[in-house]
Order: sequence, then C-alpha cells, then structure tokens
Amino acid sequence: MPSTVVNPGLEGVVVGETVLSNVEGQIGRLTYRGYDIHDLASNVGFEEVVHLLFYGALPAQAELEALHRSLAAQGALPESTLAILRAIPRDAWPMDVLRTAISSLSHVLPNDPTGAHASGVDAAFPLVAKTSTIVAAWDRLRRGLDPIAPRPDLKHAANFLYMRTGEEPTPEQERALDTYFVLLADHSFNASTFAARVVASTNADLYCAVTAAVATLTGQLHGGAPSGVMDTLEAIVEPDRAEGYVRDLLARGKRVMGIGHREYKIRDPRAQHLDAEAKELAQQVDSRWYELAVALEQASNKVLQEAKPDRKLYANVDFYTAPLLADLGLPKDEFTCVFACSRVAGWSAHVLEQYSHNRLIRPQATYVGPQIHALEPLAQRAASNGQATLRRSSRARDSSSG
Repeated sequence: MPSTVVNPGLEGVVVGETVLSNVEGQIGRLTYRGYDIHDLASNVGFEEVVHLLFYGALPAQAELEALHRSLAAQGALPESTLAILRAIPRDAWPMDVLRTAISSLSHVLPNDPTGAHASGVDAAFPLVAKTSTIVAAWDRLRRGLDPIAPRPDLKHAANFLYMRTGEEPTPEQERALDTYFVLLADHSFNASTFAARVVASTNADLYCAVTAAVATLTGQLHGGAPSGVMDTLEAIVEPDRAEGYVRDLLARGKRVMGIGHREYKIRDPRAQHLDAEAKELAQQVDSRWYELAVALEQASNKVLQEAKPDRKLYANVDFYTAPLLADLGLPKDEFTCVFACSRVAGWSAHVLEQYSHNRLIRPQATYVGPQIHALEPLAQRAASNGQATLRRSSRARDSSSG
C-alpha cells in the first residue's frame, strides 16, 4: 500500500479535536470556549481566562477572589529551583533558563512508580503561577539583584511586574500586561501546544509536556518573532525611514517580522488590542517605540501590497507585543519568556484535554531514501560524505529561520 503524502508542516491537516480555542483565519476570529477574544480582552482578566480554560466556564465572584489568592500563594518557587537559577551563568539565554527551571519544579514533588507526577488541574494552577515567578526571578538575578517573592494582595499581572522591579505597577501597566496575558493564553494547535500534546499522549506528566512546549516556543519561527520586531524598530530609528527599510528587506529576500500569519488572512484580531494598549502605555512613559511600530506597519502594508498583491500579509500578535513589552521595561531577549507566562495556561489546558481522551500520537512518514541494498564490507566502503550532508542541512536550517 502506498504511503499517504501530507503537506509539509501539516498545513491544512486535522490531527485532533479541542474545545479550548478556535482560530478562524479567513474571517480573523479567535474564540476561547466560544467566547470571542474581543469580548474577553475588553472585559475579563487573565485569572478569569485561566478558570475558563481549566474548568470550562468563567468564574463567579467568589471563585475569582479565591483564584486570585490561590495563584499568588502558589507562585513562590521551591528552594531547589532558586538554587538552580542562582547557579546558572548570568549570560545564559532566558528561554534556556526557563526551560530548565520549569523542568526542575517537579523535583520536589512525589512521583508514582513510573516516575510521573500528579498532573491534574491541581498541578496546572501552580505551574501557571510559578512560570511568571521564574521569569521575574531570572530577570533580577541576571541584573545582580535578589529575587522578590509574589505578594498575596496583587493579581497575577501586577505580581509579575512587582517581582521584577520591587514596585507596584501603575494601573495602566497592570492592564497592559493583563490584556497581553488574556490575548496570548491559547491559540489552538500551534507548534508548542501540539508538542505538549504529543508528549502528553505518551502518558508523560504535565511537567514533561510543558517543558517540551517551552523548548518549542524558543524557535524563531514560533515564539521569537517579537524580539525580531524589536530589532527592526531599533534599526529604523526614525518613522520616515520605515518604508525604505521595508523595501530593503524585501530586496534582500527577508521578511518583515511581525507581519503575516499562517492562519490569519486579515489583521490578527489580537493585534487590535495590543495596538491600543501599546499606544496608551507609550503616552504614559513618553516612548517612541509605538510611533515607530505604527510607521513600520503602515510601510509594510504599502510595500507588501505592491510587491505581493496576491498575498494577505498584515500585523500579527507579535507586532505590537514588541513596543508594549519594551515600554513595560522588559529586555527584548525576555519577550518570549513573557509569552510563555501566558501560554502556559493554554498548554496546561491542552495537556489535561489530551489526557481526558488520550491516544498516542504517532504519525507516519513517506520514506524517500535509498532502495534496499546489500551491506558493504568495511574494507570496501567509500569515504563518507556525511560531513557535507550535515553542512547542507545546517545551511537549510539557517535560511529557513529568517
């Protein structure tokens, strides 16, 4: 029987079902359990979204108050994880640090005879809480400062900002980050979420699955785009240089970071809210990042429409993430870590969903290698060209990540 051939990247291939979120790219709509992202971003906080993803409903007032207290109380890191963070070289890449620290959280927990740890919703809430604490703690350690424990009276977004600076954030700062967390919490079967579900399908525990998701998010084609947008804003310097910069990028065969999306064929619905929050935040801190981002988006729309009229390329969620996080004081190499602080809610919910009706995810591949042939005796084998093959593979990987 011939092998089934599928699209590279699984584009258009349905691999499972979910009740958690729905991406309707042609019309630019994102929903969490049936709630439109515009309604959620404008009316609820991150904790409410976490409750929605984990339990299937928005919380009542008493439930929300309990959730605020619970997340703050569960945010403190084990001493073993803090010791690991303190031992890591201060110039380590932040996402590498986060991957290591997430994995270490399971070290202090009891395991069953297979080595797995309890992985229900009671484990998912502490994981959401502690991810933000890890990122804030590393931010301080790499600056030569001691980590700050979460405050029980602060909500999740405010606590993250407080743990970075030691100062309570302004209402505008808290709202900007909280909105960002709401918008990034889930996005169907994206690469990191699918990686988490594959791991969960083996019956590995929640910590293994989320560690795999963090590793996947590290990739430039998934979670690294906001840092690339920031690189572009820094290179432009002045708004009137944006169009020339975009034209030069296209002439060199490069892409404009933060423009275009695999799913959305119109402007990413999340970009609207990040645009608004970044604008207000820029006015508060007297920053030019938002002004440069607007100029870059306008230039990109103009030039891309001229150069690629058959393609629909618009700002995605990463585009206004860059000025927003920069104006919150975050260095660009931590942008992807903050992404993880939100998406850990979606990852955890998908892992729990995978467990609920699990089947080992084991796709097939079409073999395109050599036909069956005889084994050559050692003395008759020609010199290997394996090093050349490795070099070609490396060049292909490098060119695909731009």
